Amino acid sequence: MTTSTPGPSTATKTDLCLSLEDVTISYGSFEAVRNVYLEIPRGQVTAFIGPSGCGKSTVLRSLNRMNDLIEGCHLRGRVVFNGEDLYHPKVDPVEVRRRIGMVFQKPNPFPKSIYENIAFGARINGYRGNMDELVERSLRKAALWDEAKDKLRDSGYALSGGQQQRLCIARAIAIEPEVILMDEPCSALDPISTLKIEEMMHELKKSYTIVIVTHNMQQAVRVSDRTAFFNAEAQDGGSGKVGYLVEYDETERIFNKPTQRATMDYVSGRFG
Repeated sequence: MTTSTPGPSTATKTDLCLSLEDVTISYGSFEAVRNVYLEIPRGQVTAFIGPSGCGKSTVLRSLNRMNDLIEGCHLRGRVVFNGEDLYHPKVDPVEVRRRIGMVFQKPNPFPKSIYENIAFGARINGYRGNMDELVERSLRKAALWDEAKDKLRDSGYALSGGQQQRLCIARAIAIEPEVILMDEPCSALDPISTLKIEEMMHELKKSYTIVIVTHNMQQAVRVSDRTAFFNAEAQDGGSGKVGYLVEYDETERIFNKPTQRATMDYVSGRFG
């Protein structure tokens, strides 16, 4: 059985944002991913890559307890955020999701105006400042202000697919998280929209830690500072596959000088 093993520390304790310590995630009796050790530094973009079914989205969702919403999902090990175990019984998962925001694969704006898409989440999270300023600031950070400023009362659905995804990113920003998780945020978008989101990510990492799942190797190279490569192998007894972390390092090394043969085979297109 191949599993990830803890390598040398990749971040000092002062710039370490999130860490997974021997994390195994199961759906009922099925193990989706096993024995993951991973340290995610603050203020960088970390990419998760790997073939379908290797557990990378499952790991991503564990970082803000989105898997709690799936019946029968169970996590062993520890997910530590700013020194605190996110799965401690006293930790409020709603607060976790406020501090660690999420952007999904397909744009999912609320059935509200562009303005209310931003304001709604901020309002229910107790924001007491100037809402107009927050809406503008969030849309600017998501590189959408110039396109949306004259139609803030229009439905979010009136925007194009790429604009809707940037609206969802602005919505996540508005509740002032520390981390933004992105699960294949560009997979449903055209190349121009994808480029805009990638450019925006370079700006956002000045203020946020970003973790992105992507199937696009070129995108991982363009946007990420560090890359984690996951793979999957047959479970004991042959009941499906279990994901595991093969290798994690600076993106340049993962794509140019990986230490594992499986990593080289994947990034060079020999499998996946």
